[in-house]
Amino acid sequence: MTEAPRSNGVRVVVIGGSIAGMLTAAAVKDHVESVEIIEAHELPEGPEARIGVPQAVHFHLLQTGGAEAIDALLPGAVDLLLAAGANHIPMTTNTVLYSPEGWYRRWRRTTHYLIAASRDLIDFVVREQVLKDPRVKVRTHTKAVGILGDRHRVTGVRVQSADGTEAELRADLVVDTAGRASRTPQWLAGLGITGLAEDHIDSGLVYASRMYRAPIPTRGWPMIGVNADPRLPGPARSGGILPIEDNRWHVSLMGAPGGQPTRDPDAFEPFARTLRHPLLADLLAHAEPLTDVTVSHSTANRRYYYERLGTWPDGLVVLGDAVAAVNPVYGHGMAAAAQGALALRELLATGGLTPGLARRVQRAVARPVDNAWALATGQDIHFATTQGKNPHLADRLLHRYVSHLSRTATGSFHAATALTDVLALQAPPTSLVHPRVLVTAMAGPLRPMLQHPPFTPAERKLLQELAAAPRK
Repeated sequence: MTEAPRSNGVRVVVIGGSIAGMLTAAAVKDHVESVEIIEAHELPEGPEARIGVPQAVHFHLLQTGGAEAIDALLPGAVDLLLAAGANHIPMTTNTVLYSPEGWYRRWRRTTHYLIAASRDLIDFVVREQVLKDPRVKVRTHTKAVGILGDRHRVTGVRVQSADGTEAELRADLVVDTAGRASRTPQWLAGLGITGLAEDHIDSGLVYASRMYRAPIPTRGWPMIGVNADPRLPGPARSGGILPIEDNRWHVSLMGAPGGQPTRDPDAFEPFARTLRHPLLADLLAHAEPLTDVTVSHSTANRRYYYERLGTWPDGLVVLGDAVAAVNPVYGHGMAAAAQGALALRELLATGGLTPGLARRVQRAVARPVDNAWALATGQDIHFATTQGKNPHLADRLLHRYVSHLSRTATGSFHAATALTDVLALQAPPTSLVHPRVLVTAMAGPLRPMLQHPPFTPAERKLLQELAAAPRK
C-alpha cells in the first residue's frame, strides 16, 4: 500500500474512547495533523475497567480477522497482548466445543486462532499504543451533543464538558464510534437526511458472568463452550469458559426468557449444570470464584444501514457498534470494528481526504458488518423467543444446511475449516455455499461422532487429578 502524504492542518475528531475509537485514531493518525478523541468518562491508566463498557465483564473473543486488523493498524499489538498474559488459542486445535450437532474434533492442523484475554487488557494494550503518538489527544469528561455543518458536509462537533459548558470543535473528519449510545441517526435527521433503515433483532438472551481462579495453569488450556440448540424445547441455554491472563477463567452463562441466569452467586454453578452437557459445572466445581456474578441484558442485535442512504455528508463516518451492535455471544464485535478501521485507513491512504471519501468509507465499513450481522442474526432468529424478525423459508433452509455442514464438521477437517473461515471473519458467509463446500457437506462426516469431550491425554490427566482432590 502506498501511503498518501500527511495533510498539514487536517484535523479529525473521534467520538468515543472505546476500542473502536482508539483503532480509528490509529487508522487516521499517519495521514492527518491531529486527532482528538472525545470521551465522556475517565480513561484508566492500566488494564482496569472503563466506565461505559458494561459488556467488558463478559468474555470476549478476538477472532483472527480482528487480531490481524489490529496488528495491521498497530504493528506488534498482538505480541504485546500475548506478553501481557493473553492466550493464543488455535481453532479448532485448542477448543472443546459442543455444538448442537455434537462435539467438534480438535484437528492437529489449524487455520485460525483466537486471542483470549479480558476486555480490560485488550482495551489497555490498544489504548496505550495509540496514545503514545503525540498527534492523538483525548478530551475526557466531555460529550458530543451535536454535529456542525449541513446535509452536504459535516464540519465538526458541538461538545459539552462536565460542568455543562458547550463548545464547538471544528474538524475535517468526524468519526462516530460511540457504540449503542450513538446519536448520529438523530443528528442526520436534524440535517434533513431521513429514510435511514434500521433492524432490531432481539433473542432476549441474558448474560451472567464471573471470574474464577483456574485450578490448573491456563497457558495452553483450551477454550470450552456448550452451545444452545434452538431445535430443543424449552429456553435456550449456553455457556463457555475462556482461559485468560493471570491464570483466570472468564466464565459466561447465557439463557433466553424463561431460563435466564440471575445475579445469585449460589445459582451460578447450578445453572451451568442445566446446559446440554454438565462439563462447565464439573470444571467450576474445582475453581475459586474471584468476583460476584454480573448480569447483562444488552444482547439485542441493532443495525443502521447508513450505506444505503441517498445522501451522505462529506466529513462524517460511523464505525463499530455505532453502525451495528451484535449479540456478543458470537464474538465478532471487536473484529468487525477493527476491520472497519482498517478500511478507513486504506481508503484515506490511497485517496486522501477528498470529496466522496466518507461515503466510500461507509460502504467499506458495511462489508465486515454484513458478515458479523449475518452470523449473529442467522442464529438468533431461530430461537422461539426472538423478536424483530421471524425466519422465512429461505432462512430455515439455510439454517438446515448450515446445521448439516456443522454436523459434517464434527468429522471432516474441510467442513470445519469452511466454518472457521467464516467465524474468524476471514471469509463471507456466502463461502459456505461454494461448490467445494457443498460437495464436502454432501459427503457428510468422515469419522464417527465423538461421545465425550475431546480432551488430550495430558488434559484428561489433569482433570482426573482434580476429580480426586478435595473440592473447593
